[in-house]
Amino acid sequence: MARRQMHMVGFLQAQNCTIFASSWRHPESRTDFLTADYFQEIARVLERGKFDLGFFDDRLSMPDRYGSDHVHTIEHGIRCVKMDPVVVLTMMGAVTSRLGLGSTASTTYFEPFHVARVFQTLDLMSNGRAAWNIVTSLNDGEAANMGHAEMMAHDTRYDRADEFVEVVLRHWDSWEDDALIVDKATGRFGDGRKVHRLDFRGKFLSSRGPFTVPRSPQGRPVLIQAGASGRGKRFSARWAELVFVAYHDIEGGRKEYESFKAAVAAEGRNPDHVKVATLCTPICAATKAEAEDKAAVIERLPLEIDALSLLSEALNFDFASKGMDEPFSDEEMAGIQGLQAIRDRVVEATGKKNPTVRDFILGSGRGRPRMDMVGGPKEIADRMEAWFEGRACDGFVISAAVIPGGYTDFVQHVVPELQRRGLYRKEYAGPTLRDHLGLPRATLGDWRPSRAAAAE
Repeated sequence: MARRQMHMVGFLQAQNCTIFASSWRHPESRTDFLTADYFQEIARVLERGKFDLGFFDDRLSMPDRYGSDHVHTIEHGIRCVKMDPVVVLTMMGAVTSRLGLGSTASTTYFEPFHVARVFQTLDLMSNGRAAWNIVTSLNDGEAANMGHAEMMAHDTRYDRADEFVEVVLRHWDSWEDDALIVDKATGRFGDGRKVHRLDFRGKFLSSRGPFTVPRSPQGRPVLIQAGASGRGKRFSARWAELVFVAYHDIEGGRKEYESFKAAVAAEGRNPDHVKVATLCTPICAATKAEAEDKAAVIERLPLEIDALSLLSEALNFDFASKGMDEPFSDEEMAGIQGLQAIRDRVVEATGKKNPTVRDFILGSGRGRPRMDMVGGPKEIADRMEAWFEGRACDGFVISAAVIPGGYTDFVQHVVPELQRRGLYRKEYAGPTLRDHLGLPRATLGDWRPSRAAAAE
């Protein structure tokens, strides 16, 4: 039996910085982020490192919840530039042949037909390398940009998302694999009986069909999800094929991983066909001493305003409305509707039921790279091997604090060491993203719950 192999995802943003607002301030970060060449260079690096995919996080507003104003966001470059990630992915796909191409699209503000068409088209144009990251969006800024007075309630967003994903999958299943004929001699383009309408009508959504894009080399795009709340985890267990998490220690990660895989099995799905990748920010170099020097520079870049702005965005609460050492009330804590996992993590880290603004900054680590993977090839590979072999994850979402250097350093120094240990591929297994992830080609209806699970 072949040895289990790590999966690697490059965590990207179609913006002026990485997930870390301070990354643009680094003296070695490129500043031509409005050009195709900027992202194409990252794509080449990731493909050279045999990454499964490059993945774009996305939001539909800049962080302007803090003080209900965007001026500080622009002044400090706090993730304020946000381009369309799918367009950027097409530019990356043009200079690569194997790297998977993943992007975020919201189930709250987009339409299922549109999402289905965009990602199936990307899958065809990239020869089977596309993935859709399913998000429900999280704050009032996004709602306002998309014409809504306020954000929909947390669990209601997921209820709507369940319908949304089903509609998208039904569209992707509309065309049977052999529906196209394209025979000029007979004049027959396709078999009309093998293209089907949906006629779907649910509580939140309806869609008629038939869909307008045929099947792709991998059947359909891969589904990604990163829900961290209880409702989000149930959603992931039902739909996702690749799940992004942010486990904070190996022991806790192992328990979460085991629990999640059991939830996937309870949905009647094969747990081996749902890959779990945990977020990390390796700061690496040829030697540990060099990596520590790099980390010292990175550690000086974040500002307090980064954390305040990003916390306000993620938790949909204006942190400017409270003093730094003023505790949150019970009502305020209960009313947080954004990334509730951040709230829960701060409570756990501080041991306070009613943390202060300062506690949120320190306990969340928002806006700051985690400095728990700093070292040369051996030190970083040792940490990753411990997580992977300890069954705390199936792979890693690699975030960078310097662009493109954070990815280049990882590919140059750590990837060869992981390959030497037999933990990571030396070549891609095939042309599609499903090949990289060890997933079978998608077949019509394979997403539907098994009868046994549905009956429970």
